[in-house]
Amino acid sequence: MRWGYWMPVFGGWLRNIADEGMEASWDYVRRLAQTSETIGYDLSLIAELNLNDIKGIDAPALDAWSTAAALAAVTSRLELMVAVRPNFHQPALFAKQAANIDQISGGRLSLNVVSSWWADEARQYGLQFDQHDDRYARTAEWLTVVGGLWREERFSYQGAFYQTDAAICQPKPVKVPMIYAGGESEAAKTLITERCDAYVMHGDPAAAVRDKIADMAARRAKTGRPPMVHGMAAYAIVRDSEAEARAELARITDMGGTPPAGFANFDQWLSGTQLERELKIQEYSVSNRGLRPGLIGTPEQLRERIAEYEYAGLDLLLLQMSPQAEEMERFASQVIGPMRAAA
Repeated sequence: MRWGYWMPVFGGWLRNIADEGMEASWDYVRRLAQTSETIGYDLSLIAELNLNDIKGIDAPALDAWSTAAALAAVTSRLELMVAVRPNFHQPALFAKQAANIDQISGGRLSLNVVSSWWADEARQYGLQFDQHDDRYARTAEWLTVVGGLWREERFSYQGAFYQTDAAICQPKPVKVPMIYAGGESEAAKTLITERCDAYVMHGDPAAAVRDKIADMAARRAKTGRPPMVHGMAAYAIVRDSEAEARAELARITDMGGTPPAGFANFDQWLSGTQLERELKIQEYSVSNRGLRPGLIGTPEQLRERIAEYEYAGLDLLLLQMSPQAEEMERFASQVIGPMRAAA
């Protein structure tokens, strides 16, 4: 198992807790990244939204790509998986930007390609917002242009969305960045199995994840490409007793009265996706269906639960915790360390 975490660029992960003690600031993410690579974490996912989907759209949200460039310069081992939305980035210019960040990091950049769901955000910033399947058609062309510029000395392309004429990208990446992507529609699964290196899932029980991995592995085998990496998002609560862990779960999912600002986009998020199961609004208090994996309990319980995911074929966990710095240190000492020692 590889151990990753979401960089808290939105100031936290809990939609109904206003202050989680981790501000959306450069100082916080710098310290978190530098600490994380010394205590056992392999990777950080840096999400890309210009509006804050967790704390409400008026709250601060760090820019993903300038943050990634800065973190590349102050870390030495951590893989930086940075989210990118094709409709927000012209691909030829992006290819050069990303190649430069990969050079700064010494080859530690990877991409999490996200086909946008938030129509209001795109409208506010004056950007194109495609309908669902068109988003994946755009993404396919975007990947062709970016990959072509990374691999070829000059790259020309004529497509429905993008065109280049003998474009140059120098210097090239130290190595071609790994491409992660997620999605549950047929369009998404087809694109991922044909064009990407890794499939990243929202949180789900181990049995459901096992079936998804088997399905994607079978699809991938038909393409003749090497097997994919499989990752999953999860929210973790580790405590000395199960009762303490359950008390924390109750605290973070208590809806109280009027839903807070972070819930304003719930209906739009659902309408912009094609989920395989109905999402309960209580689960939305934590992003990315992070509560479904059930990583809540004592260190022994979490280690047993994660072992089930390893047996199901999962390669990577992308963890959210609150407050991130303190909980990541606890998780590293009580879960990651013992599991690595026992491997």
